[in-house]
Amino acid sequence: MFNDRSSPAALLATRRSGKPRDMVAPGPDAAQLRTILEAAMRVPDHGKLAPWRFVIIEANRRAAFADLLVSAYRGDKPDAGRLELEAMEQFAHQAPVMVAVLSTPARNSKIPLWEQELSAGAACMNLLAATHAAGFVGGWLTGWPAYSPQVLESLGGAPNDRIAGFIFLGSPSRELEERPRPTYEAVVSTWKG
Repeated sequence: MFNDRSSPAALLATRRSGKPRDMVAPGPDAAQLRTILEAAMRVPDHGKLAPWRFVIIEANRRAAFADLLVSAYRGDKPDAGRLELEAMEQFAHQAPVMVAVLSTPARNSKIPLWEQELSAGAACMNLLAATHAAGFVGGWLTGWPAYSPQVLESLGGAPNDRIAGFIFLGSPSRELEERPRPTYEAVVSTWKG
Protein backbone atom coordinates (compact mmCIF):
# COMPACT_ATOMS: atom_id res chain seq x y z
CA MET A 1 0.00 0.00 0.00
CA PHE A 2 2.79 2.47 0.85
CA ASN A 3 5.11 1.88 -2.09
CA ASP A 4 5.14 5.54 -3.12
CA ARG A 5 7.22 7.47 -0.56
CA SER A 6 5.94 10.72 -1.95
CA SER A 7 2.55 10.18 -0.32
CA PRO A 8 2.15 11.47 3.25
CA ALA A 9 1.06 8.06 4.53
CA ALA A 10 4.06 6.37 2.92
CA LEU A 11 6.37 8.98 4.39
CA LEU A 12 5.07 8.28 7.90
CA ALA A 13 5.15 4.52 7.34
CA THR A 14 8.85 4.66 6.43
CA ARG A 15 10.01 7.03 9.19
CA ARG A 16 12.54 5.51 11.56
CA SER A 17 14.60 6.98 14.34
CA GLY A 18 18.33 7.14 13.94
CA LYS A 19 20.81 6.79 16.75
CA PRO A 20 22.27 10.25 17.38
CA ARG A 21 25.74 8.79 17.99
CA ASP A 22 25.65 7.32 14.46
CA MET A 23 24.60 10.56 12.71
CA VAL A 24 27.06 12.37 10.48
CA ALA A 25 27.11 15.49 8.33
CA PRO A 26 25.39 16.84 6.51
CA GLY A 27 22.57 17.88 8.73
CA PRO A 28 19.93 20.41 7.78
CA ASP A 29 21.32 23.86 6.98
CA ALA A 30 19.73 26.94 8.56
CA ALA A 31 17.03 27.30 5.88
CA GLN A 32 16.17 23.59 5.97
CA LEU A 33 16.05 23.63 9.78
CA ARG A 34 13.70 26.60 9.73
CA THR A 35 11.37 24.73 7.36
CA ILE A 36 11.52 21.64 9.61
CA LEU A 37 10.75 23.68 12.74
CA GLU A 38 7.91 25.54 11.03
CA ALA A 39 6.39 22.16 10.15
CA ALA A 40 6.93 21.02 13.75
CA MET A 41 4.79 23.93 14.94
CA ARG A 42 1.76 22.74 12.94
CA VAL A 43 0.34 20.51 15.65
CA PRO A 44 -2.96 20.31 17.51
CA ASP A 45 -2.89 23.14 20.04
CA HIS A 46 -6.14 23.58 21.99
CA GLY A 47 -6.43 27.24 22.90
CA LYS A 48 -3.70 28.35 20.46
CA LEU A 49 -1.21 28.53 23.35
CA ALA A 50 1.90 27.23 21.56
CA PRO A 51 2.90 25.43 24.79
CA TRP A 52 6.34 24.48 23.49
CA ARG A 53 9.59 26.12 22.51
CA PHE A 54 12.51 25.01 20.34
CA VAL A 55 16.08 25.83 21.37
CA ILE A 56 18.73 25.22 18.73
CA ILE A 57 22.09 24.33 20.23
CA GLU A 58 24.39 25.35 17.40
CA ALA A 59 27.58 23.51 16.53
CA ASN A 60 29.79 26.34 17.80
CA ARG A 61 28.03 26.14 21.20
CA ARG A 62 28.26 22.38 21.70
CA ALA A 63 31.49 22.51 23.75
CA ALA A 64 29.92 25.06 26.10
CA PHE A 65 26.78 22.91 26.33
CA ALA A 66 28.94 19.88 27.13
CA ASP A 67 30.65 21.87 29.90
CA LEU A 68 27.24 22.80 31.29
CA LEU A 69 26.06 19.16 31.24
CA VAL A 70 29.19 17.93 32.97
CA SER A 71 29.03 20.68 35.60
CA ALA A 72 25.32 20.12 36.27
CA TYR A 73 25.80 16.35 36.42
CA ARG A 74 28.67 16.73 38.92
CA GLY A 75 26.49 19.01 41.03
CA ASP A 76 23.67 16.48 40.99
CA LYS A 77 25.89 13.42 41.40
CA PRO A 78 29.11 14.38 43.21
CA ASP A 79 30.38 10.80 43.14
CA ALA A 80 30.02 10.47 39.36
CA GLY A 81 32.72 8.46 37.67
CA ARG A 82 34.72 9.24 34.58
CA LEU A 83 32.48 7.19 32.28
CA GLU A 84 29.34 9.01 33.42
CA LEU A 85 30.97 12.39 32.83
CA GLU A 86 32.23 11.28 29.42
CA ALA A 87 28.67 10.22 28.56
CA MET A 88 27.47 13.78 29.28
CA GLU A 89 30.26 15.15 27.09
CA GLN A 90 29.36 12.76 24.27
CA PHE A 91 25.65 13.55 24.58
CA ALA A 92 26.34 17.19 23.73
CA HIS A 93 28.45 16.39 20.67
CA GLN A 94 26.18 13.89 18.86
CA ALA A 95 24.79 14.59 15.38
CA PRO A 96 25.29 17.70 13.26
CA VAL A 97 22.15 19.46 14.57
CA MET A 98 20.63 19.47 18.05
CA VAL A 99 17.30 20.99 19.08
CA ALA A 100 15.96 20.98 22.63
CA VAL A 101 12.17 20.96 22.78
CA LEU A 102 10.65 22.52 25.87
CA SER A 103 7.14 21.88 27.12
CA THR A 104 6.02 25.33 28.29
CA PRO A 105 2.39 25.00 29.35
CA ALA A 106 0.32 28.00 30.34
CA ARG A 107 -0.52 27.00 33.92
CA ASN A 108 -3.20 29.66 34.32
CA SER A 109 -5.08 28.54 31.20
CA LYS A 110 -8.40 26.72 31.18
CA ILE A 111 -6.82 24.24 28.74
CA PRO A 112 -5.85 21.10 30.71
CA LEU A 113 -2.14 20.69 31.37
CA TRP A 114 -2.24 17.18 29.87
CA GLU A 115 -3.49 18.55 26.53
CA GLN A 116 -0.71 21.13 26.47
CA GLU A 117 1.91 18.45 27.20
CA LEU A 118 0.48 16.27 24.44
CA SER A 119 0.89 19.21 22.06
CA ALA A 120 4.59 19.42 22.98
CA GLY A 121 4.96 15.70 22.26
CA ALA A 122 3.18 16.20 18.94
CA ALA A 123 5.64 19.01 18.11
CA CYS A 124 8.52 16.57 18.72
CA MET A 125 6.90 14.01 16.45
CA ASN A 126 6.23 16.55 13.72
CA LEU A 127 9.85 17.63 13.97
CA LEU A 128 10.96 14.03 13.38
CA ALA A 129 8.51 13.53 10.49
CA ALA A 130 9.58 16.79 8.83
CA THR A 131 13.23 15.79 9.26
CA HIS A 132 12.51 12.51 7.47
CA ALA A 133 10.58 14.35 4.73
CA ALA A 134 13.60 16.61 4.21
CA GLY A 135 15.81 13.57 3.61
CA PHE A 136 17.58 13.52 6.96
CA VAL A 137 17.36 11.24 9.97
CA GLY A 138 16.27 12.28 13.45
CA GLY A 139 16.45 10.83 16.93
CA TRP A 140 14.60 11.91 20.09
CA LEU A 141 16.45 11.42 23.38
CA THR A 142 15.78 12.37 26.96
CA GLY A 143 18.06 10.83 29.59
CA TRP A 144 19.46 12.68 32.57
CA PRO A 145 19.85 16.06 30.78
CA ALA A 146 16.10 16.24 30.15
CA TYR A 147 15.35 16.05 33.87
CA SER A 148 17.96 18.47 35.19
CA PRO A 149 16.57 21.78 36.52
CA GLN A 150 19.92 23.43 35.77
CA VAL A 151 19.86 22.29 32.13
CA LEU A 152 16.24 23.41 31.82
CA GLU A 153 17.11 26.84 33.19
CA SER A 154 20.10 27.15 30.85
CA LEU A 155 17.74 26.57 27.92
CA GLY A 156 15.45 29.38 29.05
CA GLY A 157 12.88 27.16 30.72
CA ALA A 158 10.88 28.27 33.74
CA PRO A 159 10.72 26.08 36.88
CA ASN A 160 7.36 24.55 35.84
CA ASP A 161 8.47 23.85 32.26
CA ARG A 162 9.97 20.54 31.17
CA ILE A 163 12.40 19.39 28.55
CA ALA A 164 10.30 17.19 26.25
CA GLY A 165 13.48 15.93 24.67
CA PHE A 166 16.54 16.60 22.61
CA ILE A 167 16.05 16.03 18.90
CA PHE A 168 19.20 15.18 16.98
CA LEU A 169 19.29 15.58 13.19
CA GLY A 170 21.79 14.51 10.58
CA SER A 171 22.56 11.89 7.98
CA PRO A 172 22.83 8.20 8.81
CA SER A 173 26.34 6.78 8.80
CA ARG A 174 24.89 3.35 8.11
CA GLU A 175 21.63 1.69 7.13
CA LEU A 176 18.92 2.29 9.71
CA GLU A 177 17.63 -0.86 11.36
CA GLU A 178 13.92 -1.48 11.57
CA ARG A 179 12.86 -2.15 15.14
CA PRO A 180 10.07 -4.51 16.13
CA ARG A 181 6.68 -2.83 15.91
CA PRO A 182 3.48 -3.96 17.63
CA THR A 183 1.00 -5.82 15.51
CA TYR A 184 -2.19 -4.06 14.53
CA GLU A 185 -4.24 -6.54 16.57
CA ALA A 186 -2.15 -5.92 19.68
CA VAL A 187 -2.93 -2.21 19.85
CA VAL A 188 -6.20 -1.67 17.95
CA SER A 189 -9.63 -2.72 19.19
CA THR A 190 -13.23 -1.80 18.52
CA TRP A 191 -15.32 -0.44 21.34
CA LYS A 192 -18.20 -2.78 22.05
CA GLY A 193 -20.04 -0.60 24.57
